[in-house]
Amino acid sequence: MRLADTIHTATRGLTRNLMRSLLTTLGIIIGVGSVVLMVSVGSSFERFILSQVESFSGDTFEVQPKGLEQIGAATDTITAGDFEAIEKLSTVQNAAPVIFVRERVTYGRENIAPFIFGTRKEAFNNWSMSISAGRLLTDSDVSGAKNVVVLGPKAAEDLFGQTDPVGKRINVGSATLTVVGVLESLGSVIGQQMDAYVYMPLTVARSIAGNSSTVDYISLQSRGDNEITKLDIEMLLRQRHKIKNPENDPDKDDFIVRSFEQATQMLNTVTMSITLFLGLIAGISLLVGGIGIMNIMLVTVTERTAEIGLRKAVGARRNDILLQFLVESVLLTVSGGFIGLAGGVGIGFVMATAAGKFLDGFAYSLPLSAIVLSVGMAAIVGLVFGIYPARKAAVLDPIEAMRYE
Repeated sequence: MRLADTIHTATRGLTRNLMRSLLTTLGIIIGVGSVVLMVSVGSSFERFILSQVESFSGDTFEVQPKGLEQIGAATDTITAGDFEAIEKLSTVQNAAPVIFVRERVTYGRENIAPFIFGTRKEAFNNWSMSISAGRLLTDSDVSGAKNVVVLGPKAAEDLFGQTDPVGKRINVGSATLTVVGVLESLGSVIGQQMDAYVYMPLTVARSIAGNSSTVDYISLQSRGDNEITKLDIEMLLRQRHKIKNPENDPDKDDFIVRSFEQATQMLNTVTMSITLFLGLIAGISLLVGGIGIMNIMLVTVTERTAEIGLRKAVGARRNDILLQFLVESVLLTVSGGFIGLAGGVGIGFVMATAAGKFLDGFAYSLPLSAIVLSVGMAAIVGLVFGIYPARKAAVLDPIEAMRYE
């Protein structure tokens, strides 16, 4: 029997009871749709997050106290002396200390509470920041402890609206500073709205915060191999902090040294793991749909027992019957798979479009491999769960089958 005839016969058998066929494929539709939706959501977020950090150079490092990320750990373990020692390392360049100032910023009746960084000019280079209006901080601003400030575009808009803020004076706590520059927009990076940040000279920030001995954060770039730079910084800080850690266990350190290249790899691994987990959970519904397919095919075999006996009586071989019911099973799951695929893509696109209104740069993404995998899984489910009913039909005795009522 030709394959085309088998497919035609299988299709006619499925369309004989169209509503039952559609209800049978519902589990496959939901399963494939869920897999495609979960994978597309995970892929879209992965692409969004990685696009946010790709502007940072892969050789940019951050050094910070462990307490900034781990609850209960100290936040004052990096000292000004530690920074000076790190800055002198031959594998380090463009090092910039950062201290945080926790004060409100006011201009007239406008009042905001942004992240305020006291730093040096090197930080802008490390963070790939450029100026939109005015100028950046300079070495003389830091050495002369000049009361100047550079605003992120969001902070400037919140304080001044559409008015040019350069040259205007604002209050940071009780101190008065002059706005000398506004940055180009960077948007949101890993959930942080960097356009709302405010930057001032390190020396001025130390005076306002009353902090003369510690550093909250260090930004730097590697001069050469990133792994060697990381190892140099870790060994230096362990020596200065008297930490015995020959096994290089990060849990024993009171600091974190991390490159943006490592951060990107970590984010990629985390988002991929979440995507695979969500896809696996959604894939369970495919198994449920497969059980439904097997159940309805068993019913079909019972209903068409006389037909099977007649076909065998006129010369149909066991393999012809087996192939017919396998094709019916696979057609059910594949058709349900394409319906689920269309639904998953549609819902995912709508969700991504809605998310893009709140997350700048968020766009829909669905790997081609996910489409092939989901439809392929549907076909495999149909094949696996269709074998038993098809074999049951194939081994029916033709005489007994023709007598069945």
